[in-house]
Amino acid sequence: MSSPVDKPVEELVALLDLEDIDVDLFRGAQPPSGRARVYGGQVAAQALIAAIRTAGDDFAVHSLHSYFLLPGDYSVPIVYDVERIRDGRSFLTRRVVARQHGRAIYFQTVNFQRPEEGWEHQDAMPEVGRPEDGADMADLMRRSGTADADALAAEWGALDIRHLGTTRRGLAPHPEHPARAQLWMRVRDRLGDDPVTHLGLFTYASDVSLLGAALAAHDTSPARTMMASLDHTIWFHRPFRADEWWLYDQWSPSASGGRGLALGRVYTEDGTLVATVAQEGLIRPMR
Repeated sequence: MSSPVDKPVEELVALLDLEDIDVDLFRGAQPPSGRARVYGGQVAAQALIAAIRTAGDDFAVHSLHSYFLLPGDYSVPIVYDVERIRDGRSFLTRRVVARQHGRAIYFQTVNFQRPEEGWEHQDAMPEVGRPEDGADMADLMRRSGTADADALAAEWGALDIRHLGTTRRGLAPHPEHPARAQLWMRVRDRLGDDPVTHLGLFTYASDVSLLGAALAAHDTSPARTMMASLDHTIWFHRPFRADEWWLYDQWSPSASGGRGLALGRVYTEDGTLVATVAQEGLIRPMR
């Protein structure tokens, strides 16, 4: 893995450049961080890169499904063990186990497909403000009193995130969705054209804000809530660039039992639906 550099985007790209340590076995480095547990998007992105390393260039990832089992430890690397579940003519399946201290901390199943032609349709993109209309997410976290706002802003420094609003703060009520949130996001610097880099960085970014949509209908905030991702799923519909603006249109259909479910549609600026994301997580009032 390359040595750390001053630019956050280059640091993030380097973070996802896993070390091959054996057949289907990889090691992921850790960034400097003062946070108590590893950011889930990092583990998901590194696991995806590990799975991609075991698939041929003529197959493209179309979905990943995962569970967060234990908090990650920033003080040691993460080892990613890839199992080849299926090698078919049209589809491949990989299962990735992320381990630290001899224990599994995360599971991911990844499906690949050989590209082919088919029917096309998609949901229409909602009418929203432009990225320049949004508020910087790091500033919002600081103003809301998030305890580790500065640490999060440093860790997510490669991402440009513009928050448009939530159900209680800035978005018009929706008759079908009581809890909504919308934001624009992109990687700050221009990336190369390797689609794997864009997939990895998008996966990393996809975990930044999604669970927060489950709080949008309630008089609370992430600063006053214990939150932890339990699972994370992405369906990749069409290729796109992570370094160009994409809309994260999020809503939460249900919260109960200390858990919240959040869904997100991802659109490019021209209105193309490129991915759908789902996550359930722990949401408890701070005690």
